[in-house]
Amino acid sequence: MTFAPGTVLRVVARSRLGRVAAALLLVVGAFTGWWLNTSGTTGYPGGRSGFATGVSRGVYDRYGVLLRDYLGQHLPALKLRLDNSEGSIDNLERVASGRDAFAIATADAVADYRGPQKSRLRGIARLYDDYLQLVVPASSPVHKAADLRGLRVGVGQSLSGVNLVTQRLLTGAGLDPERDIHPAMLGVGDAADQLKAGGLDAFFWSGGLPTSALTDLSEHFPIRIVPLGDLAESVHQQEGGGTDAYRAATIPPDAYPKAQNSGTAVPTLAVPNLLVTRDDVDPRLVEDLTRAVIDSRDAIGAKVHAAQLVDLRTAVYTDPLPLHEGARRYYTSVKP
Repeated sequence: MTFAPGTVLRVVARSRLGRVAAALLLVVGAFTGWWLNTSGTTGYPGGRSGFATGVSRGVYDRYGVLLRDYLGQHLPALKLRLDNSEGSIDNLERVASGRDAFAIATADAVADYRGPQKSRLRGIARLYDDYLQLVVPASSPVHKAADLRGLRVGVGQSLSGVNLVTQRLLTGAGLDPERDIHPAMLGVGDAADQLKAGGLDAFFWSGGLPTSALTDLSEHFPIRIVPLGDLAESVHQQEGGGTDAYRAATIPPDAYPKAQNSGTAVPTLAVPNLLVTRDDVDPRLVEDLTRAVIDSRDAIGAKVHAAQLVDLRTAVYTDPLPLHEGARRYYTSVKP
């Protein structure tokens, strides 16, 4: 005996087995729809991603901690692992090689970077500017960078943006960075400790304002910030990538209230910080991360003053890096 296909389907549908199978199909269909909705184009992938920050007690480090806390509340499926580093150049190497998915780096370090995977680097946002700061004891005879000849000077760690710009500043002041000073490759925290202990005569720092390590130092040891504005033209004229990233700037009078020159603006140079990723990081994740960076400005800025300067109008300008596709999607979605 044979049955038409329609008859077979009706018999199965009326049986208990058929009803159970139909119910299971509904459950599977609902789950599939939920999964597609949360992992497709409207959601972001979860998991753990590395974020290269910088030296302990620096602004990158503090910003990374606060951004991780913000993301824990607003993108809970993303677990951000913070990795301390020597600074900008180290961060770029970490992202280019795939050790970290995200990092902060100065625009001059990006322009100067020559790693084999540089073409894979992408920008997410222009964050805030770093200000170049030369710190000395308040009683120091150093009043300009040229006065550092023969002194013990902290120049940043070897893979830091601080070290990169310090070489240019010293050259601009007519000093050989290796022969005319006694360089010490230290992060800002260690340099501050050494200055207080008498192990250094001065140190350079490139960071957002104020930097907590300098604020803490000024509260326990009399310091002065040396003007660097006279070197702006010389730095711009030096050969090598990245010099167009610098701009003339002033350290506000109230940046370090306990410093000797508090109340007086200090001429210097500034360089933008970029939030950096790699071209193969999921666009959905980068889009949501970009949104979180912009939306967290006020919350993070209440604790890290420099973050108050993150601005939607300027964040899109990540030269010399092209925007990541996910970041481009975000900026396009909020464009007036």
